[in-house]
Amino acid sequence: MTATLIWILVALVAIGLYLSWTAGRLDRLHARIDAARAALDAQLLRRASVAQELATSGVLDPAASIVLYEAAHAARQAEEEQREVSESELTQALRAVFAEPQQVDAVREAPGGEEAARELTEAVRRVPMARRFHNDAVRAARALRRHRKVRWFRLAGHAPFPMAFEMDDEPPTALVERAA
Repeated sequence: MTATLIWILVALVAIGLYLSWTAGRLDRLHARIDAARAALDAQLLRRASVAQELATSGVLDPAASIVLYEAAHAARQAEEEQREVSESELTQALRAVFAEPQQVDAVREAPGGEEAARELTEAVRRVPMARRFHNDAVRAARALRRHRKVRWFRLAGHAPFPMAFEMDDEPPTALVERAA
């Protein structure tokens, strides 16, 4: 009788430890999502700021400046629900403005243009990486949250279901090729 109670107690402790470990893992994944989202937000803000700065520098032709400025301004001012769309529109504006290698060369030849082009190139390269890290963390947390044990024992608590950040983040080819 005592041995049975001891085995039941050991089994309950083992199950409790396993559930505690799973809850800790889920908490770490949520913290990783938060950190990755902060990094993504910083990279998106940097890209929009550099694009806005370039648009107002006078280096680009007036039409390209207006298109780039409006897209960058919209990306910086977007509400959370519209963020993915406005960031995708900024990406499309960057691709439209820097579709031709001659435009990139014209920016680089202007005073201060080499530095501006380098900053923009770095910014457009970092956004896809930051988005990939964020979405990988979201994918891992979603996979763990789908397990029955997490749902049955409510190990996620009141944390919202993580959402991936989907946007068009393909950098302008002419800009990236010139930097390589």
